[in-house]
Amino acid sequence: MNPFSSGTRLRDMIRSIRACKTAAEERAVVRKECAAIRAAINENDPDYRHRNLAKLMFIHMLGYPTHFGQMECLKLIASAGFPEKRIGYLGLMLLLDERQEVLMLVTNSLKQDLNHSNQYIVGLALCALGNICSAEMARDLAPEVERLLQFRDPNIRKKAALCSIRIIKKVPELAENFINPAASLLKEKHHGVLITGVQLCTDLCKVSPEALEHFRNKCTDPLVKVLKDVVNSPYAPEYDIAGITDPFLHIRLLKLLRVLGEGDADASDSMNDILAQVATKTESNKNAGNAILYQCVETIMSIEDNSGLRVLAINILGRFLSNRDNNIRYVALNMLMKAIAVDAQAVQRHRATILECVKDSDISIRKRALELVYLLVNESNVKPLTKELIDYLEVSDQDFKGDLTAKICSVVERFSPEKIWYIDQMLKVLSEAGNFVKDEVWHGLIVVISNATDLHGYTVRSLYRAFHSSVEQESLVRVAIWCIGEYADLLINNSGMLAGEESLAVSASDAIDVVEIVIKHHTSDLSTKAMALLALLKLSGRFPSHSQRIRDVIVQCKGSLLLELQQRAIEFNSIIEKHQNIRSTLLERMPVLDETTYSGRRAGSLPATVSTSGATPAKIPNGVAKPAAAAPLVDLLDLSSDDTPMPSSSGNDFLNDLLGVDLSSTPSIPGASQAPNLGTDVLLDLLSIGTPAQNSSPTIDSLTPSKESKSPLAALEALPSPLASAKASSPAGSGSMMDLLDGVSPVQPASADKNGQPYPSVVAYESSSLKIMFDFSKPPGNPQTTHIKATFTNKTANTYSDFIFQAAVPKFLQLHLDPASSNTLLGSGTGSITQSLRVTNSQHGKKAIVMRIRIAYKLNNKDVLEEGQINSFPRNL
Repeated sequence: MNPFSSGTRLRDMIRSIRACKTAAEERAVVRKECAAIRAAINENDPDYRHRNLAKLMFIHMLGYPTHFGQMECLKLIASAGFPEKRIGYLGLMLLLDERQEVLMLVTNSLKQDLNHSNQYIVGLALCALGNICSAEMARDLAPEVERLLQFRDPNIRKKAALCSIRIIKKVPELAENFINPAASLLKEKHHGVLITGVQLCTDLCKVSPEALEHFRNKCTDPLVKVLKDVVNSPYAPEYDIAGITDPFLHIRLLKLLRVLGEGDADASDSMNDILAQVATKTESNKNAGNAILYQCVETIMSIEDNSGLRVLAINILGRFLSNRDNNIRYVALNMLMKAIAVDAQAVQRHRATILECVKDSDISIRKRALELVYLLVNESNVKPLTKELIDYLEVSDQDFKGDLTAKICSVVERFSPEKIWYIDQMLKVLSEAGNFVKDEVWHGLIVVISNATDLHGYTVRSLYRAFHSSVEQESLVRVAIWCIGEYADLLINNSGMLAGEESLAVSASDAIDVVEIVIKHHTSDLSTKAMALLALLKLSGRFPSHSQRIRDVIVQCKGSLLLELQQRAIEFNSIIEKHQNIRSTLLERMPVLDETTYSGRRAGSLPATVSTSGATPAKIPNGVAKPAAAAPLVDLLDLSSDDTPMPSSSGNDFLNDLLGVDLSSTPSIPGASQAPNLGTDVLLDLLSIGTPAQNSSPTIDSLTPSKESKSPLAALEALPSPLASAKASSPAGSGSMMDLLDGVSPVQPASADKNGQPYPSVVAYESSSLKIMFDFSKPPGNPQTTHIKATFTNKTANTYSDFIFQAAVPKFLQLHLDPASSNTLLGSGTGSITQSLRVTNSQHGKKAIVMRIRIAYKLNNKDVLEEGQINSFPRNL
């Protein structure tokens, strides 16, 4: 006999395929067998049709195409015998799906078989319909399935209920036809029918509000009785699993009760007793019992408030955390994260167990437990929880330190009760995991240190001690050298000693040694070495007697291969060597950094000059993407970072080179006045003393996080009164951007309002591609506050996507931006975007409102940036 003839049995073909040693041999066997089956199909051989289809199904499971045998399924289904129909329906479910057009041909056969006198054939048709039913088939055959829900045989009723679930999912509008038949299934004694009936009711509640209301009003009490009977039922061998009667029915009933009780106090009250009984009587030493308890907890947490039950449910989750099974602990942590929003106090009782889970060997449990601990922290427990987390940080795995460090830093920042505690905890984190700390965290620490004037001495001594044991921790090193550069005199004099603090014997040479170690350390990156150079320059002002040694260290960097270090070394050496007269003023201690304009501020404080119009990062010219919601003020003012090469040095004008300000050219900023080429003294130009308006923004040193510290010459603003008076005497119409940001520009006279309105609309900004209109209003009784409605119009035919508006104002103003109406700006003036702003002028009537703006958007997937300055606000705003 030909081994590949249509008469071969399925097991012979399977043996032939299994005997193949390579994939090529297997493909050859399958190809020959498929050819034999095609030949048999063409000959219309009815004797071996079922055998050929069985072989096709096996070939299909191996992943080979079998579409040529689909019609054979329909022929077998149309046969009269049960064996042929069984193979035909099996092939129909395996070889076809609801997207096949040929499926339409089987609808009539299904309808006949659903009405067949043989219940086994009816069962075959129901199984097939429940697996491949399309929307059209559901509409045609729904009446037959609905009738079969009342069939005499429980197996048929069970299959009809499962088929009904498929129908209502495909055609939800048919749900109302199944409400009453589904309710009648809840009275069944047969557990198989009861489970499918409960599931059908659950799905009906999800797709039909009418069904939900019907079951909630009429079926809650019967369901509670059914669950009570199951819980209290005696031993039944056919349903018993691990000593629990039918845990599958338990879970289905609890899920349906959860759906019915959610949002309905009456239904919740009627099921409280049975839920308490399930929670207390179910054994938890077996997996079946744990599954029931978990579903019971989910039901308790979902229904209307019952504090006693919820405490019981959270205690069950607490027991789960002590289970040895990782899956049980993981789902318990997940549920506790939901429960904390409902009853945080009950969850707090299990804090110790949750902290133990943070130290678990399973990474998934550790991460989930850490997230839960983060939610548990509040003002009352922040100190013990932080101590536990920091203690674990010392021994945690390297892979986990990043997540753990981020959570600790966030917790300390949000809930620190006092600055000294905040500084102490952050120093511990930096000492243990400084390389995992994000930049905004140590930036924020510097801001807090700057504002804690009574702790400067304590902080710099603590950092000096920590430096020698943690020199490899980059973030700690940066904070340490910044503080040594600012407060080295406090370090060597032991100034500001706190009660119980040990004194520290440090000389000026020791402080310089620390900075020199950082510069010469092989692992220090560019930013750290640049900060160290700046700290050395500061130390030359603190310790003039050591200027020569500091200069020797700086000179060594003049030959660096890094352009940034080379340029800084040349400039700083010039300051030490040639400009002794201004060095003390230039290197004065940094002023207190403004926390309100720092993006890494503590939680709860809102930025005054940050746009929240979108979450899409704005592309800054230096190539660094910063989120719009966290863009610091310096970014809005186009103050470039150290990543951008500074202009080359030319001539002997060290101030020009140091700040990177090219006064020979002026920027082309729409809406901003142009400045002529200036040949006056650079120092006076920088302060805009007696000069026309200057719009160039100096290149800013990004090593420190606040706008006041962005340049080595930041202390120039604190010059003696003659300069300040000269600055204040500049012409009214010629105030520079620095003047505007310092708030010294006098109020500009506004033109009369032709429309008779107190605050006319103004064109705030206009370019060839964009127009911005400002409309103003004042809240009653609050003249200092101005509400501005900004309307953005696209003047081109293109569409702008990822549209972001940002703004910056001087220190005497406070600015709040609401989210924009959209982040897509249509072209040709067909659409516009609106955004609301609120400006509070603390110098109302004395100083005018001014604003610096930046608009970022994408045009043809390319980033576009437009900037400008607005000083045309109406008078007396």
